[in-house]
Amino acid sequence: MEEIKKIRILWIDDEIEHLKAHVIFLQQKGFLVDTASNGNDALNVLKENHFDLVFLDENMPGLSGLETLIRIKEIRPGLPVIMITKNEEEDIMDQAIGSKITDYLIKPVKPTQILSSIKRHVHRDRLVSQKATSDYQAQFSDIGFRLSDNLSMEEWQEVYRKLVYWELELQNADSPLDEVLKMQKREANQLFARTVKNNYENWLLDGDGPLMSHRVLKNYILPLLDKGQKVVLIVIDNFRLDQWETIRNELTPFFDIADDNLYCSILPTATQYARNALFSGLLPLQIQELYPNLWTDEDEEGGRNQYEEELIGTFMKRMRRSFTYSYHKISDSDAGKKLVDNFRQLNSYDLNVIVFNFIDMLSHARTELKMIRELASDESAYRSLTRSWFVHSSLYELFKKLSEAKNRIVLTSDHGSIRVQHPLKVIGDRNTNTNLRFKQGKNLDYNAKEVYEVKRPESIFLPRINVSTSYIFAKEDDFFAYPNNYNYYVNYYKDSFQHGGISLEEMLIPLVELVPL
Repeated sequence: MEEIKKIRILWIDDEIEHLKAHVIFLQQKGFLVDTASNGNDALNVLKENHFDLVFLDENMPGLSGLETLIRIKEIRPGLPVIMITKNEEEDIMDQAIGSKITDYLIKPVKPTQILSSIKRHVHRDRLVSQKATSDYQAQFSDIGFRLSDNLSMEEWQEVYRKLVYWELELQNADSPLDEVLKMQKREANQLFARTVKNNYENWLLDGDGPLMSHRVLKNYILPLLDKGQKVVLIVIDNFRLDQWETIRNELTPFFDIADDNLYCSILPTATQYARNALFSGLLPLQIQELYPNLWTDEDEEGGRNQYEEELIGTFMKRMRRSFTYSYHKISDSDAGKKLVDNFRQLNSYDLNVIVFNFIDMLSHARTELKMIRELASDESAYRSLTRSWFVHSSLYELFKKLSEAKNRIVLTSDHGSIRVQHPLKVIGDRNTNTNLRFKQGKNLDYNAKEVYEVKRPESIFLPRINVSTSYIFAKEDDFFAYPNNYNYYVNYYKDSFQHGGISLEEMLIPLVELVPL
């Protein structure tokens, strides 16, 4: 009972003498209970002392319960207040709830009701933490038993969903099992990397293989358009499953979730490759061969994704569709506000494609700016920062506007990211690309056991810059570092969020269909 005895309660009621039995009951349960018979006395006590919970009578002479409640919130905004009332009139309760009461009880109250209310509101975090911990303990063996390197894509998606679910459940639990989950997730990524290495070429060649970047428009978006449905495709760059789960509840007041799917990003899980494949319906080598003017190699000047709108057009032509479409890339708040202000223009198109770059910029800013790194110090904080951006963003305003229309909304990304921990030494010439999760170049020097190496890029439909070009991909939470100035390089990039390689976080991408309510 040591933890319960620390709980201090203030009970405010003009008939407090009649409640002695309740007070004694709580004291016998180990609670510290102070009392006040009017609002003014209660406010004076609150100014001088710390309390964990307040019971407040709604109907008091002098300073009323509602007036006292407002003053309490001015003094202690976060203090839980449970109102006790004889009056169930709707306007009274609306005022109380609007003033942020934690709960209310109807007189006459029983001691067990009081105790239950305390447990719900004072011990809630502890009880939720204990429940999450015990539930994960029960699931740990089941998840571990299922892990292997020969799971199907559907099975990997199910495993990943479970790991993300428990990651979110345990993030506030202050439990040692949080570290156990991290180890289990690391093991899952090791086995997932083996699955990718053993099956990736076949996935690309198999027309009935997993839904991957280059198949999303044809297999997922086109069927909606063919049914006469207008579609808004929103692509949040660098958007992961855990981040989707973090903002999901912000959208449910406006949309039904018609489909909550995952698809697999191609390699490299980098914008130049994955997003160009997403919009063109082609793999990178096919883009280079069919539309050389729309592909920019790593060693060439110019933006790697400057032809996304044109690539959508090539897809429509190859599919022999005449659907009208618009394309918008939002990289700052002004562009987002302009799109929201003119959102009605979207209704004139069959397909609207909108790219939001904020999370990708956030991951880069976190690497380069100490302040952002401190704000997003770990996975939980990174998710929290994502949610904070979203609810104050033009994207959220756009979602609310779109909910008024009858368009289908498809929310997805081109790739995710992973928080890197372990450096791998690699040596390349000056033309080797700078990405930390994959390298493309000639005469690369590395430990082949530590990476997924592809010496014949055409086997996975990747372009060659020259005849000796090869690719290597980092797995799990590894990242590539050059021997020169190695320690500085490692310390600078360790714990940063990177993409381009092989991991559940980078490759299994949310693909969500939303229907306005």
